[in-house]
Amino acid sequence: MNHSVKTALMMSAALLWAMPVAAQEAITELDEVVLGESKREVKTDIATSETTVDQEEIEDRQASTIAELADSVPGVTLVNGQTPQGSGINIRGFGATGTYGSDQKVLIQVDDADVGAEELYRIGTQLYTDPSLYKRVDVIRGMAGTFEYGSGAIGGMVRLETKDASDFTGGLPGVRLRQTLQFSSNGDGITSSTIMAWQPTADFEVLGNYTYSTQDTQTDGSGNAIGNSAFSLPSWQLKVRKTFGEGDHSLSFSLTDTSSDDKDVPYDTFVTTGGSFGNVDRQIRSRTATLGYNYNPLDNDMIDLDVILSYADQKIDQSYVPGSSPLEGTPTFPFLQPLVDADHRYETTKLTMKNTARFQTGLMGHNLRTGIELKHKERLDASSAPGGTDKRLALFIVDDITIGDRLTLTPALRYERQKVGNDAVSYSNNALMGGVSAFYKLDGGFAVFGSAAFAENLPIIDDLDNPTYMTQSEKARTFELGLSYDRFDTFTSGDTLSFKVTAYKTQLWDVTSYTTSTATPIGDADLEGVELEAAYSLSSGFYMDLNANIQRGTYSTPAPGGDWSGIPADQLRVTFGKKWQDELDLSWEVVANREMTRSTTPSPSNVVHNLRATYRPQHGLLEGTELRLGIENLFDKDYTPHLATRVAPGRNVKFTLAKTF
Repeated sequence: MNHSVKTALMMSAALLWAMPVAAQEAITELDEVVLGESKREVKTDIATSETTVDQEEIEDRQASTIAELADSVPGVTLVNGQTPQGSGINIRGFGATGTYGSDQKVLIQVDDADVGAEELYRIGTQLYTDPSLYKRVDVIRGMAGTFEYGSGAIGGMVRLETKDASDFTGGLPGVRLRQTLQFSSNGDGITSSTIMAWQPTADFEVLGNYTYSTQDTQTDGSGNAIGNSAFSLPSWQLKVRKTFGEGDHSLSFSLTDTSSDDKDVPYDTFVTTGGSFGNVDRQIRSRTATLGYNYNPLDNDMIDLDVILSYADQKIDQSYVPGSSPLEGTPTFPFLQPLVDADHRYETTKLTMKNTARFQTGLMGHNLRTGIELKHKERLDASSAPGGTDKRLALFIVDDITIGDRLTLTPALRYERQKVGNDAVSYSNNALMGGVSAFYKLDGGFAVFGSAAFAENLPIIDDLDNPTYMTQSEKARTFELGLSYDRFDTFTSGDTLSFKVTAYKTQLWDVTSYTTSTATPIGDADLEGVELEAAYSLSSGFYMDLNANIQRGTYSTPAPGGDWSGIPADQLRVTFGKKWQDELDLSWEVVANREMTRSTTPSPSNVVHNLRATYRPQHGLLEGTELRLGIENLFDKDYTPHLATRVAPGRNVKFTLAKTF
């Protein structure tokens, strides 16, 4: 980063401190922090394994990448999550691998737009978008709860929701400006996020957001440079919403755009050096656009109609840097060059029409969602992989049925028809999938729940050269059983305790996307695990959050079988904190990973400590300003997380200054 950009950012920081008192008095107050709350709510009232990372936690974690927002959820593991390039998300053993950034078993959506690529060899998932654009991240683990959003989510899904102008204006006419500056010591990272929220009338709002993030090369716990860890990431967002009629009609439009331009970087984003593949010049642009219409008449509970047209475009242009591969000039290189010179582009257009009807039949209350989905994905024909189109038609129905005040049953069904091919070949497939979940309230704050689900992962464009794979969908079923608890005054007056423990078992067969270490196709897998989420708080402001994940997995074909490569290490994550009303929040997070030996690439145990502090002055010149200090990897530990292919960064001190005018 040149001196002029650094100077501009420092001038922005000075401006935050120098604003006149009149401007400070016009700020919009953030949501009140209530004593007795933990950092994250445990969803003890639903059967699905779902966790929400809200705006407050997003800001508290000071994440550099989208992946880092989800890694504190039990069952979620990152593959190199500290940088946008080479990062990926693994949920319950599926998703990112050390070879591909995605196995198509974890869905990722941005404002209802399907994002992400197929099997890009050693390039990661390309989650090139900045955390500053989002106010909410929903993580669903397992298949239950995903059938109204897509198919094949055997591991689960991640849904990202962008910010709205009314989040800053409070729904009242006016203009608000929010400026955020973040600095990090490891890699001299700098992020500037500027948000302009304009609400000219109560029924019309506009938000614009520009974020620029940059980071130089980081170092590990031993002080060694981590190659391929530098990045520059400009992102911007535009979001508009108009309500009309009697307030029962609304139109919304969302557009996000993130790009990067890297010169002479390793083709293999999972490693730190060019290696055999050499280096490339790589340009990436990731865009999403969503146009939505909602009709929700106040006098008719049978109609709550959403019509959503979304478009996602991911373009990757890369060219080999001559002389960067040790294989150049050998017989191997002519086979390698088409891979490193390949350009990729995925364009996904989707139209979803969904209605939510709320009604009563006898003793049963219904929240019925029915919908139809049309999807068109196009992949550019690359020198290393075939291009083509994937056209799908889907119908889905999901009904939350409440019986009395204790029992909730949720049957879900999804039918999907596919036509995939190019000018040379064409295939047709269809699948019927679904499941049922049940939630039952017991006395004393306890509840039990369970689910059974079946899903199919239909063939992908990347496998068009393999006729066997194009007619064989991957199939899986999952069973879950769990116990939850949520109650006040559990141990002492004014305290709150909530927890949710879920045991699950997943069976996968007709596998087309995995091989053994000797490149032999794997035919099946059996995975099982236990996840725990817990939160405890006192009226004094003390709180504690606890997350734990234990998972095992094996395959039996080919014989004699072996360990499933995507299984993460057993993990325990505990956070201790204290809040002083709305003004100060201090916390200490401990992340412990057990030694992992059930793998061809074992990893030792490790314990990492993170400190965080948030200060919101309530009076005086700094009223309305937010200051955050975080120290990640406090003791500068040198370690490599299991499933990761790059060593973790060493100690990293982050400081964030934010103000809403």
